[in-house]
Amino acid sequence: MDKMWISFGSMGCMFLAMAFMFFVKNKLNNKFLKFILGLIAYILLFIGFITMIYIISNPTKA
Repeated sequence: MDKMWISFGSMGCMFLAMAFMFFVKNKLNNKFLKFILGLIAYILLFIGFITMIYIISNPTKA
């Protein structure tokens, strides 16, 4: 049951990363805010990727 919540968190991180990158690419003009939000988006994407690898590499025993 814990892995289910970890996978939901991972998908949430990836969704937030996607939303931040859309916002950065299409809506912002300020270079400093673009850099900060882009950095946050890449960090969230990395966290989501690492946690998803953890879920895939350690299957639960039924």
